[in-house]
Amino acid sequence: MEQRPDRQQAARAAGPEASNPKAGDAARSAAVLARESSEFDRGLSFYDVIYGFAITLLVTNIDAPSAQAWQDPRLLLESGVVHQLAGFALSFAVIAVFWRMNLRLIKRLSALDSATTTANLLAAAFVILIPFTTQGVSDPETSSFELTTVLYAANIILASLAQLLMYEIARRHGLEIDPMTPRHHAAFVLDFLVPPLIFAVSIPIALAAGGTAGKITWASLIVLGPLSGILATRVQQSTTVR
Repeated sequence: MEQRPDRQQAARAAGPEASNPKAGDAARSAAVLARESSEFDRGLSFYDVIYGFAITLLVTNIDAPSAQAWQDPRLLLESGVVHQLAGFALSFAVIAVFWRMNLRLIKRLSALDSATTTANLLAAAFVILIPFTTQGVSDPETSSFELTTVLYAANIILASLAQLLMYEIARRHGLEIDPMTPRHHAAFVLDFLVPPLIFAVSIPIALAAGGTAGKITWASLIVLGPLSGILATRVQQSTTVR
């Protein structure tokens, strides 16, 4: 019995995957980079290069002092290079933390699919912007401006959320090597959200009290960051014991 014309048209519109489910499964499998494959290693190396390049770009925000400034410590301080070095150190630490977190998240995955890769590329794009926003908060002439602090904070927030999005997509797609329990996952997400929340709080503070006040808010991460990490680790250990 021949197919009706409308059914034939529907079959053609659906494509080869509808008539051949195995072909669809093969196409989806080809889009997944398994951990044991060389493509997975190449993808991981690509992200390493991006983070390393972003750190290298930070040095472009440091202006070489004049020859006269090198002759007197006071003139060297007044040249603004110390302020720029402080901005370099801050963003160096921030990008290094992003790189370590990205490595930590990918180590928990058995593979990378197209959606996970896209989200990770988005996170990398925001990381590459950090040297640009660092220029605003490290330049003595602009560091006290509210807008420079707001843009830097927004940059960090977007990079953090993009990394979390990458992992949540992978989790939803069943790519975790060792799936988290709901309790462990909740603690993980709360721990992950502490830095972007602190930077988010700094935005209204900067707008109301100035850029310097907003930057001081970031110092709370020295205490809250390790504290949230310890709590998340305890939750993980307690769920593992059970």
